[in-house]
Amino acid sequence: MSTRLRIAALAALVPLAACGGRSTDGAARASAAEQEAGYLTPPQPDAVRMDADGVVLSGRGPPGAQVRLARPTGEATFATADAQGRWTIQLGPSAEPRIFGLSATTGGRQTQAQGYLLVTPKGQAAVLRAGAGALRVDATPGSGLRAIDFDVGGGLEITIAAQPLAAVIVRLDGRQVAQGRADDAGRYALSLPPAGQPPVRPGGHVVQVSGDGFSDTAGFLVSRPPPLAAGPLSSQLTPAGLRVDWMTPGGGVQSTILVH
Repeated sequence: MSTRLRIAALAALVPLAACGGRSTDGAARASAAEQEAGYLTPPQPDAVRMDADGVVLSGRGPPGAQVRLARPTGEATFATADAQGRWTIQLGPSAEPRIFGLSATTGGRQTQAQGYLLVTPKGQAAVLRAGAGALRVDATPGSGLRAIDFDVGGGLEITIAAQPLAAVIVRLDGRQVAQGRADDAGRYALSLPPAGQPPVRPGGHVVQVSGDGFSDTAGFLVSRPPPLAAGPLSSQLTPAGLRVDWMTPGGGVQSTILVH
């Protein structure tokens, strides 16, 4: 597939929004108020599970909206959000990871989410964000590393799950690079290198995270992605977890590791 065709295919993916942390009732009330004010809340995935027929994705959006989940090939699946804004889409089985765009339409208006949604055959799912760390949608098994993102420019994004407001310490190749606290949703994100520092070099690296009652370690390889000859996404298993190389809306390629 040529670069032009790959960009065109990826443009067919509707951008996907980051996941928030409101309750169902609170989200429905906020959505109604926002719609009255003229703002249409983008749909957001917040749960994924496996059943006998494959992967099932759920989320929230404008109440009564038609939710559209689209692939780069143009194939699309639809669902209607209920009165509380909840929607569920059966994705079915797949032998390979899939990438989607997400949008919702209601009252003649359409809202598009930011980023892309990645879903693996085993039910892992994450919102892929250009220039930022991936946001995992699948349930957190415990505190620790959740995603590692990098690009050929030497940028590195580390996403960590922890208890809300828990202390977090991050080391890269044995050197402490950050210390802070998780947010109210239990998420801690780190961007490297700091301003004015050299980029993260290609080659093998080890990231270690620790904090209140947890520790985790992952070794990973920063390397150029393979040519995306068959579409806007390629994947391979690594010791740290599934690595996906994907084309960003700007035409560059970003690599994401879904840790563990």
